[in-house]
Parts: sequence; structure tokens; C-alpha cells
Amino acid sequence: MKASAVKKYRPFQGVSLPNREWPNKTITQAPIWTSVDLRDGNQSLPVPMNIEEKLEFFDLLVAIGFKQIEVGFPSASDTEFNFLRRLVEEGRIPDDVTVQVLVQAREHLIRRTFAALHGAKSAIVHLYNSTSPLQRKVTFSDASQEKIKQIAVDGAKLIKELSPTLPGTKLIMQYSPESFSDTELEYALEVCEAVMDVYEPTEENKMILNLPATVEWTTPNVHADMIEWFCRNMKDRNKVIISLHTHNDRGTGTAATELALLAGADRVEGTLFGNGERTGNLDIATVALNMNSHGIDTGLDFSNISEIRAVYEEVTKLTVPERHPYAGELVFTAFSGSHQDAIKKGIDRRKIDLANDPETPFEIPYLTIDPMDVGRSYEAIIRINSQSGKGGIAYILERECGLDLPKTMHPTVGSVIYGIADELGRELEADEIRDAFYKHFVNIDQPLSLVDYELDHSAGGRGEVSCTAKISINGEEKEIKGLGNGPINSLTQALQNAGLKSFNLTDYRSHAIRGGSDSDSAAYIQLQCDNTPNLIWGCGIDPSIEMAGLQALVSAWNALNELTKEH
Repeated sequence: MKASAVKKYRPFQGVSLPNREWPNKTITQAPIWTSVDLRDGNQSLPVPMNIEEKLEFFDLLVAIGFKQIEVGFPSASDTEFNFLRRLVEEGRIPDDVTVQVLVQAREHLIRRTFAALHGAKSAIVHLYNSTSPLQRKVTFSDASQEKIKQIAVDGAKLIKELSPTLPGTKLIMQYSPESFSDTELEYALEVCEAVMDVYEPTEENKMILNLPATVEWTTPNVHADMIEWFCRNMKDRNKVIISLHTHNDRGTGTAATELALLAGADRVEGTLFGNGERTGNLDIATVALNMNSHGIDTGLDFSNISEIRAVYEEVTKLTVPERHPYAGELVFTAFSGSHQDAIKKGIDRRKIDLANDPETPFEIPYLTIDPMDVGRSYEAIIRINSQSGKGGIAYILERECGLDLPKTMHPTVGSVIYGIADELGRELEADEIRDAFYKHFVNIDQPLSLVDYELDHSAGGRGEVSCTAKISINGEEKEIKGLGNGPINSLTQALQNAGLKSFNLTDYRSHAIRGGSDSDSAAYIQLQCDNTPNLIWGCGIDPSIEMAGLQALVSAWNALNELTKEH
């Protein structure tokens, strides 16, 4: 904003709570979870869900494990009313699930709501009215505090009066001083206690007081102070469930909820992935998985979060952002080279640790949870662009091709691959990385190629091997010979004896290719050109481990030849 615009705003008044206790507390158990996707979430959609879509979403919420689901505002429209009737009449509500209905403190709306509830086994009747000074001034035309309180009391009285008309339904009463977040605390408490006097809750039959941050006006710590103040000062705290309903106007709805749980709240209302008015409601998936990451069982099952996201996107027509916590497409993905290297090392280390102790706690750098625990795979953790590093590329080649590159080969391969990504200006797919590796390092046969070779293990003493090879160099075939302590060393000596480029063989590794043909082997050879610090790698892949090693030597020689030619 410009400085002139900032002058129109004022800081939010904090809460005087010098001996606050919540900062020293820790979340140790999950709250009661209540989904408001089908009401608060639905009313915020550009195109609200139809009944069939709401039924599909309801089934999803049940499968996740929600035991309280706000199904709508049945007095608001025929669609909302008929949806609840279908849930009841088709027996779609499990016995352990309580449906919640929202209603304003207005007589005709309350009566219509009760008509929609006939036959439900268990229901929460959620009464609300606005209480803040701004709402009293604007929405209710300067109504007095007493008048606003009387609206709430009258609504509660009518609900209590109508309760006997639902004899087969277990009713739970809930009241929200809407816009609690900017209502005077003393007044909010006064209104809530007046409603409590009507409902007369007991320890065995508690009512719910929902204290919504209808608009997020201030920092999460102030919200926590408000909740702790309320819990401390209210009467009969043991007869009430304190519920939270945060929004995300300041982008801190999750933090506000977590701190308010420390401050004494028992229950949380929210939506999947934070859908809701303006910037959205609390994202229950995030808060629940945050708790899971600290070893707390929440009773909610997000082990197939990609499938949950797919249903959510289908019925809401919204898209979960790529960087959305836990559910986003890229949240377990690292492009940065240093991150990739640490993750790869962490994955390798964890395999060893689990082999020694299957109960080893999850610890991998940059990953707060194991992606597999929410139905994601390790395949998407490391992806390659121009910002990527050697470790990430090696991880992709190991995962996709079963190639376990020597550690000292990583920089050479990494330089080639992310150079390609930089030139293209985009992320590289796994098959592009594989193809580039094969093109630049595997079985390179120009200008030198191995046409044929023969080994004689009895040609020399002390286990020496004689190699007679036919090679093609720049299209000209010639025969070369060498003697060494094995096939690779003897071919090395043959190349040296033929007067071809002088070099030292400084490293050799080989392994069977994992996940491929049982007969495929990979070999890696590092060469150093005489009198230079240059280290060159080549790779050979062949059904024969012996031939793979010879091909790796030829590949490395060709790479060395290219380097010295350039210089």
C-alpha cells in the first residue's frame, strides 16, 4: 500500500492476559473434528455442488473418518433441504456420524430446519447471530447489545421448544456468536452464557460454544489469548465444548487454530484444503497431518490424499495449489541440488537404519513426513531442472534405470544433465535424463570402437591375461595386443601399446542393474589423462559383466579423446 492508504487502518486491540498459560503447553491429543465443507465450503463455490456431488463428498468425509459433518443450511434453499432429506431417507448417515445443520436465530428458518431433521438419529443444531460492534452498527442498524443478545436467547428458546418434535433424534445444541473475533470479549461471554441458561447443559449432555474467527483480524497469539480468556472466565466450563472456526484472511488460520487448541479449545471446524469464503476456512487436512507428524493419532485417514484431492477437485471444481501443504503436487518435490543431495543421502541412510531396526523414527532431511504415509511415492520427490544437482540426477538414474553411479561420477553426469535443462529452460522428464545419460556416457563407440577381442588366461605368469583386440579408430580397423592382470587392464595396456592417447585408469566399479534384465550389468571406469587433473568417466552396459567393463573403458577413452581434442 501507499503510505497515504495505510493511515486508514488501526491496530487490533489485544487481550490483557498477563498470566497466559497457553505458550507453555503442547498439543498432545486431537480435537473433535467437524467438517463444514458441505455448508461453509459449498457456499463459497462459484458453482455450488448439486445434490449428487454433495452425496459423493459426504461419503468421502465419512470414509476419511469425520464423526461430525455440517451438511448444510437446510432452510436456505430446496437443494439444501432435499440433500439432508436424502441423507436421512436413504440411510446414508452411519450410526456413529452426527450431522450438523446451521440456522440463523430467526423463527421461520428454525422451523424449516427442524422439518428437515425428521428421522435423523443424531444431529447438532447450530444456532448463530452476529454480535460484533461493526455488525450491530451496520447489519442491525445500530442495534443495542441487549437487543442482539435477545435475538440469540429467543432463537435458543424456540429450538428447545421444538426439540420434543424430534423424539427419535439425539440433539446437541450449538451456538456461535458470529464474528466472535471482533466482538468485545465480555459481551461475547455474556451472550453465550445467556444461551447456556436456556439450553441448561450438563456434564453428561454438553452443548457446543463455537467461537468463530469469522474474519481473521489479528495475529494468532491474540486469538489464543481470546480463547484462553473465554475459557477461564465462563461459568460451568465443564458443561461446554469450546469449538474453533478460523478463517484465513491473514494467511494464519492454521497457526491460529493450533495456538487456540493450546489455549483450551476442544473442537475444530474446518474444510478439506481450506476451501471457504474469501481466503478460506481452516484446512483440516493440514492441521491433522501436522499432528500426525508429531506422533498424534487424529482419527482421520489421509493415507490416500491424492485420491481425496481428486474427488474434492471433481465436485468443487477447485484446484488444490501445487504448493499446498501435504496435498500439493510439488510439496514433496525438490529441484534444488543441495536439497536433492540431502534427501538422497537420507533415503539411503534410512534403508540401512530400517534393516537394523524396523521401528526407526522417520528422519529424512527436508521431509517432515514420509510421503508414502499419505499415499504419495518417492518417485516425485526429486525432479530435475537447471537448479538441480548431481545427487538428484544420480537418484533419478538409480530409481528409473537401476544404475548405481559411483559418488565421484555424480559431478560429471550432473554437469551434463542440468546443462541440458538450462539450455531447454524447463524441467527434464525421467526418460529425457536417461536418454541423455546413455547418449553421453554409455557404450560410446566413436571414434574408437571395440570390434572383437580374445583373452588368453595362460599367456603370462602370475595370473596375467593376454588380450588380442580388433578395434576401429576413425573408421580404420587395427589389431592391438596387451598383457595385464585382468581383461580391463590387458585392454588398457593394448591401447597404450598401440600408441593411442596416454592415460591412467583411476577407478572401476560394476554391478548388476536393479529392476532390469537379470543378465544386464553396468560398469563405470574413470580415466585421467597423463599430466593433467582431468578425470573422465565412461559407462558400459552389457549382458556380460566382462564386456560391460571393456565397453566402459572404450566409452571413457572416447570421452577423454573428445576433451583433449577440445583443449
